[in-house]
Amino acid sequence: MGVVVPLEDRTGEAGLAPLLALAAPGMERVNAFILSRTGSDVAMIPEVANHLISSGGKRLRPMLTLATAALTGYSGDADVRLAAAVEFMHTATLLHDDVVDGSEMRRGKLAARMLWGNEASVLVGDFLLGQAFKMMVEVGSLEALRILAEAAAVIAEGEVMQLSAAKNTTTTEDDYLAVVRAKTAELFAAACEVGPVIAGRPKAEQAAARSYGMNLGVAFQLVDDALDYGGREAKLGKKVGDDFREGKITLPVVLAYRRGTPDERAFWKRTLEDGQVEDGDLEEAIRLMGKHGAIEDTLARARHYGAIARDALGLFQDKPDVKALLDVVGFVTARAH
Repeated sequence: MGVVVPLEDRTGEAGLAPLLALAAPGMERVNAFILSRTGSDVAMIPEVANHLISSGGKRLRPMLTLATAALTGYSGDADVRLAAAVEFMHTATLLHDDVVDGSEMRRGKLAARMLWGNEASVLVGDFLLGQAFKMMVEVGSLEALRILAEAAAVIAEGEVMQLSAAKNTTTTEDDYLAVVRAKTAELFAAACEVGPVIAGRPKAEQAAARSYGMNLGVAFQLVDDALDYGGREAKLGKKVGDDFREGKITLPVVLAYRRGTPDERAFWKRTLEDGQVEDGDLEEAIRLMGKHGAIEDTLARARHYGAIARDALGLFQDKPDVKALLDVVGFVTARAH
């Protein structure tokens, strides 16, 4: 059972309200696009896709695409197609992730792989990626296509990097952060960057939006890492300790291992490298993290990256919509406590 860790920033769900309001008109069209593009004569494809798409995700990434486009004065409809493409890319990676990780739950429901099998989950993920690229091509922006295509490649690289680091307790913090940037933060970065790109804004604004997304994405993942050992299951949408049971090396583990005694390191090797998890081991893992301040320091690092994300928006400080994006940082670092 996890110990709920309070976060200093208590913006919480309210922090998402300005973004929801800003993106609402566009999100209605994005949602309609998503529903129309999951259709197929192969009945299993919409069944598997809609199981995850309709499972209550906040759709933060597509909202960021709409918000950065609005922030930079875009007035067409390419942002809607790109936002839908971003969500399809994200959904595809979740389907693939659950197969790689052997996950049983996703957003509080059985993972698609538990209902339709691993093969169907992988193939429907591939279908969604194909649909995402079709929408990118329809937009007609080679630069936006380049950014999102490159993101897809980097995300795949991140998955392989994580596989290489799996169950390896000697993983360094730098190694782990490289995985986070590739696997999670890259899609946040691309989702934010394409907004000013289709608005025809200068490279400096494109780079600022990308920096915002990248650092927000790192903060998002680090909070997830901490919550796996210190969150509430009802809000996590999965069991507390799933990362531990799956042998994942995340930042709280990296810190606790590095700071631990030889006996404590032997515990991490037994449970994570050898997969010999016994009753009470999760509680012991949480105790060791508490002893060495691993969860608190993971959250401190998340706040650090959140601060970098806020600073990246300095170029847009005179824009009225910038508050919505600033508040998202508070939402990300205050989740699920």
